[in-house]
Amino acid sequence: MRGTSALPLGAQALPVQTGIGLRALHHDDLLATKPPIGWLEAHSENYFPAGGSQPQALERLRAHYPIALHGVGLSLGSTDPLSSTHLAHLARIVERFEPSIVSEHLSFGAFDGIHYNDLLPLPYTRECVAHLVSRISAVQDRLRRPILVENASCYLRYRADEMSEAEFVSAVARQAGCGVLLDINNIYVNARNHGLDAQAYIEAIPVELVGEMHLAGHTVNRHDGHDILIDTHIGAPCAAVLALYVRALHRFSQVPTLFEWDTDVPDLATLVAEAHRIDRVREQLDADAA
Repeated sequence: MRGTSALPLGAQALPVQTGIGLRALHHDDLLATKPPIGWLEAHSENYFPAGGSQPQALERLRAHYPIALHGVGLSLGSTDPLSSTHLAHLARIVERFEPSIVSEHLSFGAFDGIHYNDLLPLPYTRECVAHLVSRISAVQDRLRRPILVENASCYLRYRADEMSEAEFVSAVARQAGCGVLLDINNIYVNARNHGLDAQAYIEAIPVELVGEMHLAGHTVNRHDGHDILIDTHIGAPCAAVLALYVRALHRFSQVPTLFEWDTDVPDLATLVAEAHRIDRVREQLDADAA
């Protein structure tokens, strides 16, 4: 993993291949068929219970696949105190499952004690950078390892912004000593929604910070004569996102990629086939460069 220290004892390195998001409806099929995929990414909060079928399935699956844990509920950007309960659960499953990567989002989802079912955007300011650095450092101290932070999709911009999104993400990662989980679909969604240059964004992220990439599908909504792209994680990445991914591979060629499909989730065979299609994009790029 780039920009981070060595893997913890017992963890398997993620191969430079495409992984898929682990969902409960695929547990049994994965255990029965063990398809040839690079790795699995599990949403951390789904495995917080100490007992039950979910953590038991992950315990069995980690014997066959490298595992990454991806959180959606830590609310790194919130002004509420970090949840000690949430951190304790996260630290416990990190110790139990020994993931290759632990990641979270550069967003907030809680305010004044109320938790929202969303990843809400942050202002790109120096004050917000310092706030995030403090909280990410606390998380890394608690977990005793570096994490990756993901650039989030957003549907509004703040008047207070002092820098570009790429500058913001890079500043947070550099100052916190963490890595970046670069979501290519989110870059494309934000670029289309806000008139940004997606390729310039990718070029602005330092190579050494990126430890993982995400790919997903999105939805195009029409409102007041304008298209608004929504990061719904439905279906395969569109041609434009795949083209942007190829651009990213020229810079971040040696990091693993995760394919996400979270809305109207298909059967396991469909997910595996799409992961293999994404692998072929990388393989063709490598062959062309040889």
